[in-house]
Amino acid sequence: MVNSGEDWSAVASAIGSRLAETRMTQMEVASAAKVSLTTLRELQHNLNPRRRRPQTLAAISEALDWPPAYLEQVLRGETASVHADEASDPVLKALKGLEEEVASLRARLDRLEQQQADEGA
Repeated sequence: MVNSGEDWSAVASAIGSRLAETRMTQMEVASAAKVSLTTLRELQHNLNPRRRRPQTLAAISEALDWPPAYLEQVLRGETASVHADEASDPVLKALKGLEEEVASLRARLDRLEQQQADEGA
């Protein structure tokens, strides 16, 4: 049974974002966490929200290279923090900046392509 103070959609969002960040597959994370692929998919897509064993969330957190309590903190609506060295890593900060710039350029390109398609129609 799901507790009303639990935010399973936040857990789903965190897992989805982290998979995109790390470019890990669901299969890789499920294998590393020693959980079924179905369990990981249910969590990632907020399907069949129900109470999970704390060990399951801890194992998935660690497989995603987060501290063991990370997803449990997200679930409870607490401020979850990454490893201290990750938060201050200049390479990761630069990578995040590049990802944001690429996303911005992609959006601009999409707009230009749409504009060109509209003018050609």
